Amino acid sequence: MQETHARTIRPTAPIDDRLAGAPISWGACEIPGWGVMPSPDRVLAEMAELGLRGTELGAPGFFPDNPVSISELLTRHGLELVGGFVPLVLHRPDLDATIEEARKAARLIAEAGGQMFVAGVVEDLKWSAPQELDDQGWARLADHMREIDGLVAGYGLTLAVHPHAGTLIETAEQVERALEVADVGWCLDTGHLTIGGADPVQFARAHGDRVVHAHLKDVDARVAADFRSGRRSLVDATRNGLFLPLGKGDARIAEVMDALQAHGYDGWLVLEQDTAITGDEPTVAGGPMRDARESIAFLHHTARTTEEINR
Repeated sequence: MQETHARTIRPTAPIDDRLAGAPISWGACEIPGWGVMPSPDRVLAEMAELGLRGTELGAPGFFPDNPVSISELLTRHGLELVGGFVPLVLHRPDLDATIEEARKAARLIAEAGGQMFVAGVVEDLKWSAPQELDDQGWARLADHMREIDGLVAGYGLTLAVHPHAGTLIETAEQVERALEVADVGWCLDTGHLTIGGADPVQFARAHGDRVVHAHLKDVDARVAADFRSGRRSLVDATRNGLFLPLGKGDARIAEVMDALQAHGYDGWLVLEQDTAITGDEPTVAGGPMRDARESIAFLHHTARTTEEINR
């Protein structure tokens, strides 16, 4: 018999007040050969036109490297900074270099008005293939996560650990182990959880009280399986339809939203549908704008349906 879960609504801020964008949805990515890097002004103008309230920093080099310039750019478009994704090496004994990287990133995010320090746990800063950790490695990783948690809190930021393809926290088993060893906040990324073989709905239901940030993306499970098996690279998978508008894929976004609502999650909802633009930049009516509009409409429909069921 199929398991059923009653929808329960808790008072939270309206979705539109919490919606933000991610520059990678417009193709802004630092990976060599990814595709066209759009201009910040175009991306931010289109985010504002969509009614989004904020943005994450995106790839290194997309925004200026000083907080005053970032703030001025965002103010010009009526947006605020949500935070930024920061890859960190946390499993090695010597944490000195990582502390400096984290401090530099935290200072930039905080001084530009951001709130979230979203950390990916990488093998190294070149994003080499991750090695499986032993018990000692997991214990060290947990200790270092807690140290970074305290560091970013000193800048007024919230740490959100991000499960991510190509990192040490990628598979369902690694996600569960990380949850077990370190009591820190999490970024629920519906896409990367699905890509790694985890169930984002189950994650939200079981660990919604630990979710401090949310990245919403939908994925094609068949393309994700090709990536997991090594038949496609992440770039190739992205170019071949890995990421889809919300509601069009297999990440069960509506159920995730219900589970977050049941836990009273009231934080940012970041639309992050990775895009690789390999030809000419799309027109305003196409590409990222079209997909974002479809995703926003889906979230509005999901919210209305939840409210109707709970009346």
